[in-house]
Amino acid sequence: MKDNNNSKQVLLSVLGVAILVVAVVGVSFAAFSYSKTGQRVNTITTGTISMDYTEDTNGINLVNALPMSDGVGKALKDTNQYFDFTVSATINGDATINYAITAQEANEEADSAIPNTGVKVYLTDMDGEADSQIKAPTKVSELTATTGSEESGTPAGQYILTTGTFDATSNHKYRLRMWVADDYAAPETSQTYKLRVNVYGRADAQ
Repeated sequence: MKDNNNSKQVLLSVLGVAILVVAVVGVSFAAFSYSKTGQRVNTITTGTISMDYTEDTNGINLVNALPMSDGVGKALKDTNQYFDFTVSATINGDATINYAITAQEANEEADSAIPNTGVKVYLTDMDGEADSQIKAPTKVSELTATTGSEESGTPAGQYILTTGTFDATSNHKYRLRMWVADDYAAPETSQTYKLRVNVYGRADAQ
């Protein structure tokens, strides 16, 4: 009797494992078939966005800079006088990414910082080394501030340099120049200004 009971337990165990294997295979097959044959409304799309730059930090600094005209500022061309960066998007499937490039103050000591009213920024498109204007020379204080409700998912309290969209894997190159406005009365004491560049992106709901 004991041997019969052991045999039954072994048989039930084997059957249980076999049923479990069939169930797992069946679920896996169903999931695989669904993802391959599902309708468009069931398609899952993902996208990522990133910013690449060659400098040590994602920003640009002014130290002991003298005021200059827009004409001179727009022509700055030495490697330490501008900030180059690339915004890239990787899209899998059918998605559209709304993105925003923003500027954020990074001044550690406000007492020694040049005010926003005394600093100008100038953004250009560097695709194909074009260096064509995107954002005309504008004081930081006059840039549009984010509210946190932007389609790009940008947090509140930053300054918008430009916005755009990606609907395929691609990248765009940009150059940011910054200088002290020629109408700023610089004090005799040394002043600095630091600006950090950020990029935010969010895919449209499908």
